[in-house]
Amino acid sequence: MSQADLLDQDPVFQLKGSMLAITVMELAHYDLERLDRQLDEKVAQAPNFFQNTPLVMALDKLPDGALALDLPALLDVCRRHGLRTLAVRASRAEHIAAADALDIPVLPPSGARERPIDPVEPTARKKVEKPVEKPPEPTVQPTRVITTPVRGGQQIYAPGGDLVVLAAVSPGAELLADGNIHVYGPMRGRALAGIKGDAKARIFCQQLAAELVSVAGQYKVAEDLRRDPLWGQQVQVSLSGDVLNITRL
Repeated sequence: MSQADLLDQDPVFQLKGSMLAITVMELAHYDLERLDRQLDEKVAQAPNFFQNTPLVMALDKLPDGALALDLPALLDVCRRHGLRTLAVRASRAEHIAAADALDIPVLPPSGARERPIDPVEPTARKKVEKPVEKPPEPTVQPTRVITTPVRGGQQIYAPGGDLVVLAAVSPGAELLADGNIHVYGPMRGRALAGIKGDAKARIFCQQLAAELVSVAGQYKVAEDLRRDPLWGQQVQVSLSGDVLNITRL
């Protein structure tokens, strides 16, 4: 086989999973004038947030009987304020058709838990400030123990301590802990230990089948995990420098 043939077979791309933060704008009412005015107020509070911010426009919560949607005008209002719409979340046929006409991807309604955000720029500090007393370090909390299966869409957090799950964790579920995570069953969802930066935290599970594992912000997704010879086995996940290590228990 010639060098040209070998070069032709060399892959030019690779698909990878990612944990990108995407802002979702969930419209409760269709009123372009009010939207423009309220976005003006938000931009004044946090101008750095509104600079080419990727956005998912969620139309699935608009009430029935709302005014006919002018999607190009809606996206133009967002664009003028620095929001770049990457996709539309919709369930009604007319909204899906409007997005298709603009060649914008359409996402189905999401069952995932989304938290509201309120972007505010930090206020300018005065030249002379009184020393601020440092708040006390948070005390270690008791271990949180979950005895029932964790279903998809559930998020369980153990602040200040460890999380122990005595049952299976389904795909789409999320476990978070400031300390260690122990799963005494199949781990098919996401597990994030040491989420406040504890690099000594670890993840222990009886069967590694996770969508994502993370320790102190370093993570591996299912695509990487499936290549590991310990996929599907009883393992622990630890952090060394910025490398996640998966070892047999």
